[in-house]
Amino acid sequence: MIALERIEKSFGERRILDGLSLEFESGAVTAVVGSSGAGKSTLLRCIDFLEHPDSGRVVLGDLAVDARTATKREILELRRRTAMVFQQFHLFSRKTAAENVAEGLRVVRGLPRRDAERDALQFLDRVGLTAHAHQYPAQLSGGQQQRVGIARALAMDPDVLLLDEPTSALDPELVGEVLSTIRGIAEAGQTMIIVSHEMHFVRQVAGRIVFLEHGRVVEDAPPETFFGADVTDRTHEFLREYHLARGTPDYQI
Repeated sequence: MIALERIEKSFGERRILDGLSLEFESGAVTAVVGSSGAGKSTLLRCIDFLEHPDSGRVVLGDLAVDARTATKREILELRRRTAMVFQQFHLFSRKTAAENVAEGLRVVRGLPRRDAERDALQFLDRVGLTAHAHQYPAQLSGGQQQRVGIARALAMDPDVLLLDEPTSALDPELVGEVLSTIRGIAEAGQTMIIVSHEMHFVRQVAGRIVFLEHGRVVEDAPPETFFGADVTDRTHEFLREYHLARGTPDYQI
């Protein structure tokens, strides 16, 4: 289990996370949704201290990291147990897909080169990219590059996989392939916290939806409740605005 305890984060005078406390069960998929500027991405980045919280604690299993007293060793251990998939792909342009995945296996997990190369192919197979293992990022579509990023994150064997708007940088026709990949990973039991604006995907894959606004939780419910009638007026308004802006998705997962 991972727990956030009274997490606060400000940038200048602007409070982004306002004493946020949440728990995430192992093996569960949680979607974090909300309008732009609600604090969703900051929440993810505070979980692994890519953004150092101003106060509060992150607890992951037997590891508790307090923002005010965190040591470098504690933060490194927290990051070892988590992996992030970013909006942008952040691949090494001069390394093939397989080499991008193998790099983390060698540098972070300390595998010998031959073992890292073997395991990299296995992780690429999990995201359906075996045939593209020896291609460079420039030879891959945006969706394929993001799937390499997902394979690279999975290769770190994280307790928790964090995904920050993994389809926001993709052309619409490529969104479905990435979401299908994430769905397969979810069905395999990987603990995931996903920031996403793809409500159709969230409804099908997440077991829980957390709606943030101004750094606070407005709604915290399973999808059958979140998309039903028994929610706050603000949640209804948010969903109505979403459907007016985006309509029905043209992808399948």
